[in-house]
Amino acid sequence: MRNPFERNADEQRPARGMRQRGELAPADEAEQRGRERRARTSQAGRPARGSRGTQAPDQQGRGRGHKPRRPKKPSRLGMLVGNWWNRLISAVYSGSLSSQTEQYTAHNTTQDYIWNSVGLGAWGVVFPVLSVVTTQLIGVEPAGRFSMAFVTGTLLLFIANYGVRTFQVSDLAEKHSFSDYQANRVVTCVVMLVVGILYCQLRGYDPQMFTLCMGMFVYRAIDGLADVYEGRLQQMDKLYLAGISQAIRSAAVIVAYSVVILITRSLGAAGIAMAVAAAASFVLLTLPLTFFETPKSKKLSLGSVKDLFVQCFPLFVALFLYNLIDNMPKFAMEGVLSYDNQLYFNALFSPAHIIIMVIGFIYKPQLMRLAEIWADPKRRGRFDIIVLAVLAIIVALALGVAGFMGTVGIPIMSFLYGVDFEQFRGLCYVMVATGGVCAAIDFLYQIITVLRRQKAVTRVYLLTLGFSLFVPPLLIGFTGLPGAVLGYLIVMCILLVLLVTEYLSIHAELSETLKSYRKPARTDRPSATPSPSPED
Repeated sequence: MRNPFERNADEQRPARGMRQRGELAPADEAEQRGRERRARTSQAGRPARGSRGTQAPDQQGRGRGHKPRRPKKPSRLGMLVGNWWNRLISAVYSGSLSSQTEQYTAHNTTQDYIWNSVGLGAWGVVFPVLSVVTTQLIGVEPAGRFSMAFVTGTLLLFIANYGVRTFQVSDLAEKHSFSDYQANRVVTCVVMLVVGILYCQLRGYDPQMFTLCMGMFVYRAIDGLADVYEGRLQQMDKLYLAGISQAIRSAAVIVAYSVVILITRSLGAAGIAMAVAAAASFVLLTLPLTFFETPKSKKLSLGSVKDLFVQCFPLFVALFLYNLIDNMPKFAMEGVLSYDNQLYFNALFSPAHIIIMVIGFIYKPQLMRLAEIWADPKRRGRFDIIVLAVLAIIVALALGVAGFMGTVGIPIMSFLYGVDFEQFRGLCYVMVATGGVCAAIDFLYQIITVLRRQKAVTRVYLLTLGFSLFVPPLLIGFTGLPGAVLGYLIVMCILLVLLVTEYLSIHAELSETLKSYRKPARTDRPSATPSPSPED
């Protein structure tokens, strides 16, 4: 029996069949549906006369018996962001980040290479991309100011890092807890910011340059703080997560700076935007990701933190001195040449920086495995083979980059920066050669650090610093920008020769150690035919 309310409702509205035929004769429900189906089939979508009100919904796909549309499936990126946000909120409500269950696997070499390359690449292109953006939006001279602030911030970053990253990832026995590494990094980041403020006051920068530098220094300090957390992920063999963290932070900085400088045309405001973007990515991603995906650390030990400062001091001195040597031509140009020369120098260095980055992609993911090879005396012969192979790759890569710049590279640079770099073609080749030298220096330094012989490098850098204090300034005074580029190459070649000499000295000691290891094995073997041993 039909519901009376349904019957009354049907009586109150005219039947569909009556509206389509223009007649008021009643029809039962089955006949009405049949007529409607036949009408739709015969008309093939043509609106019937006098039935516009019912056909309009049909043309939109709502009145023909179609099933309702399914809700749109969220994208994979949207699902990842949503799941991460839910995981983050859950951890906050539980009151502990480190108590969360790990969701990502370790020992994934392919992912390590891919995402570490993406992270290093994103980190490496921040400077050239933002230099191009600044040049195109507000001019060459402001871009030179940005370049100087970025160079200074990068140098101060080595105060924050304190040379601990390589030491941390090769600490396989976890002699120092992660809490010790965190405490060490907080102290060094604070020191970095204090030194940065003092440097700006010493230089007497105007308010806009001071604001830009402060934003840049805070961004670099957060970069340094995040480095110890990403080092923890690498130590736990989850380097790909560290690469993702680094890539997202770098992308956020590029977007924030570009948007703000596009709107405000202010270097100071754009510098502050960089700091805010870096801080947000650290709080929302890097920090919780590390606690989620690594074991809970042991308690803080002040004695261990002090030991870290002592152990890594030679690393810090060596790295800081190296980067001071590396940037000495830029500091020598400031105050002598106009700021647009800073842009030209750094733009010419971009191809050289590509060489350094690519070599880093190759060997940095394997630093922990290189430490394992070194720890096994039977496998130390492979160590030198790896060193020679990487050096050969550096030479080949430098030649390839030089060929690229000689054909299409320089026109591309001219287009991106809006400056004619054809006039600097010879300087570009010199800078590419310098990039190969710098890549070899960086690689040899990392190898010596893995060997725990970093103290031997300090005197090499101190000696080279003496050359850098007078060679670039002298050549800059004579020839300007060409003198800065040529002086840079001369100083880096001196450093490479000294570093290779130091490594060969270490190699000789390793050979003696290896001989002493193999000698007992020969004396223990009897001269007669040996009986089968358990190992056989």
